[in-house]
Amino acid sequence: MTWSILARDPLTGTIGAAVATRFFAVGALAIHVEGGVAALATQALINPMYAIQGMPRLRAGESPDDVARALLAQDAGRGHRQLHILDAAGRITAYTGDNCVSWCGSVRGADVSVAGNMLAGPAVVERTLAAFEASTGPLAERLLAALEAGEKAGGDKRGKQSAALKVATRDPYPDLDIRTDDHPDPLRELRRLYNISQERFAVFRRFLPGADSPCGVFDRTVIDAAIARDRKPVR
Repeated sequence: MTWSILARDPLTGTIGAAVATRFFAVGALAIHVEGGVAALATQALINPMYAIQGMPRLRAGESPDDVARALLAQDAGRGHRQLHILDAAGRITAYTGDNCVSWCGSVRGADVSVAGNMLAGPAVVERTLAAFEASTGPLAERLLAALEAGEKAGGDKRGKQSAALKVATRDPYPDLDIRTDDHPDPLRELRRLYNISQERFAVFRRFLPGADSPCGVFDRTVIDAAIARDRKPVR
């Protein structure tokens, strides 16, 4: 019922995930991203415990292959699951259960993995991957362009309802986490939200506490000056 893309920028270490589906609030359960660790997507019949149990293991340095193998081995419903993982080193694993609804499957490239099920056809994941690899710019924008290409190829064969985007650099929490939970054109709405985030939020986020600054910056004069200087007008 979903297709998603996980990607990593090898120059900056930024990791991100984006997802779209004909299902309510897919971003709440399907994609998980932690800076310096990994991106993980659970889909088809989602198993939220994959992230709860898998991310600590990835954080401890286990490979995506080993983590996926362990998660699937203990899940009696694994035939109905789809799982893919991309870690901070660029290692990828992907699994599609035998009972997932066609079209279902995955493709990958260097630092990028795309997987989907209940899709209009294989062109959805193929064009998502191709669009990502052909794009340039910030990782978030490349992920959006990739999903938009997959939607043009047919997307979820049942239609459209929700989409989400998460991007993280060095912190346990994302730099950006936006969702369209129920919308007639969720990817268009997701891009609108992304554009709004660049006006103030993206600059403000740089000053929050994180792995390299436990207190962050709390001088409002500094923050306001940066927003005035670096903000991008809403397009």
